[in-house]
Amino acid sequence: MSSLRRLLRQTMTIARRDFVATVYTPIFLLFLFAPLIMVAFSTIGAMGAAQAADHGADRVRIVAIVPDALAGSLNEADRRSRTIFRRDEEPPELVTLTATSDPAAQARAAFESREYDATAVLYGPLDRPIILYGARGTRAADYLVVLAGQALAAERLDGRLPDVAATKTLFARQRATLGGQNQTAFLAVFGVFFLTLFLAGQVVGTMAEERSNKVIEVLAAAVPLEAVFLGKLLGMFGVAVLFIGFWGTVLGQVTSLLPPALGGVVGELSPAIGLPMFTVLFVAYFTMAYLLLGSVFLTIGAQATTMREIQMLSLPITIVQVGMFSLTLSGLSEPGGWLALVAEVFPLSSPFAMAGVAAASDALWPHALALAWQALWVALFVTLGARLFRRGVLQSGSARPFWRRKRAEG
Repeated sequence: MSSLRRLLRQTMTIARRDFVATVYTPIFLLFLFAPLIMVAFSTIGAMGAAQAADHGADRVRIVAIVPDALAGSLNEADRRSRTIFRRDEEPPELVTLTATSDPAAQARAAFESREYDATAVLYGPLDRPIILYGARGTRAADYLVVLAGQALAAERLDGRLPDVAATKTLFARQRATLGGQNQTAFLAVFGVFFLTLFLAGQVVGTMAEERSNKVIEVLAAAVPLEAVFLGKLLGMFGVAVLFIGFWGTVLGQVTSLLPPALGGVVGELSPAIGLPMFTVLFVAYFTMAYLLLGSVFLTIGAQATTMREIQMLSLPITIVQVGMFSLTLSGLSEPGGWLALVAEVFPLSSPFAMAGVAAASDALWPHALALAWQALWVALFVTLGARLFRRGVLQSGSARPFWRRKRAEG
């Protein structure tokens, strides 16, 4: 048996061992359903916040103090204008009041009304209206200006605006829009980032139990440490694939029930390279992102001696991941710029950046080069991690991490 084949066999043995040890435990079910638990609590909080917001929004009004002869024109203009707003974007309900001899005092009194919460109040002639508005009434004040203009036009056209009989036809695009490609690029980067943030951090603690029960010495004596590191990395990656496969199947069934309107919005997110190839590249870049970050985290976690140290490493690891995400987003804002090039070349951010490139560009050759570049760094990180563990932790039976040894030697 060749040395390469033996190394691969040993690696897969370690991977299978870690995969089975992780999946065949009750705690894995809690990990598998963790997104459902988070979504449930988030939904409960969002519903509570929405109910509180809706309760307050129900009392908000915009007020127009005008003569009775103009009230009908204003209400008609308001009815027509609201058709262009989504339900959650509609201006507050319009209230028209009959103007008195002192409309300015009447406008100020409208803000003190106990029947509603006035956010903007209009009074005066429609060609030169005066509008008072509250702290969050800027848009409501602008809306009242539009209503005043439409009502004034209606009065000058014998009291009614002309009706427009438009023919509206739904058109299906043959290619994705530039905005859709940019949105797809952002979603691709966020998808890779979220999955690695949620899953890759699990690799940090995989060596802790092995070191505590002295199993790592047995493994190191039986197989090369490179095989141990790569096997553990692949084993945890298998757990991640199982997790994604489960939730991908669930979400696939849910999205098939989306209404046609939302289905059209999803269709606008078509990547430039085509959906089949984009799916392949997204999976490939998630794999590389997991292996790159996982190999770094495995190397760092292997130096820790206690669970307390592993917990303390969680914050720096999260900061690194968020930093790579921020670097990639900065590069996406200026495609072809030097920051985008840095994000595409730097190994830890390269999978994020290239996932965005796959959505915004139809060229294939950069992806072959990027995947080879990332695979090279995975091999380097695994090799470096094994050597640091061999020379540091296992040397002379020492279990102290390298930063403690340097401090002791100093």
